Amino acid sequence: MQSYKTKGVCSRQINFEVDGDILTHLEFVGGCAGNTAGVAILAVGRNIDEIISLTKGVPCRGGTSCPDQLAKALTEYKLTK
Repeated sequence: MQSYKTKGVCSRQINFEVDGDILTHLEFVGGCAGNTAGVAILAVGRNIDEIISLTKGVPCRGGTSCPDQLAKALTEYKLTK
């Protein structure tokens, strides 16, 4: 399980698992429960490059969002694997 501490959003952390290049588990800790659950349902089973492409730069308060933070988490993950 990977963890990413979010910045500038209501959720505090993103927990996720990747198998190969496919996101297999996604959980936001905190944040808007309905929105983060929806993002998780739509993202699990997809290629992480596709998720990054779809969610990078999505705005909310403070110039970032939970989807944008997911893109940052997955980008960071790719750099360390």
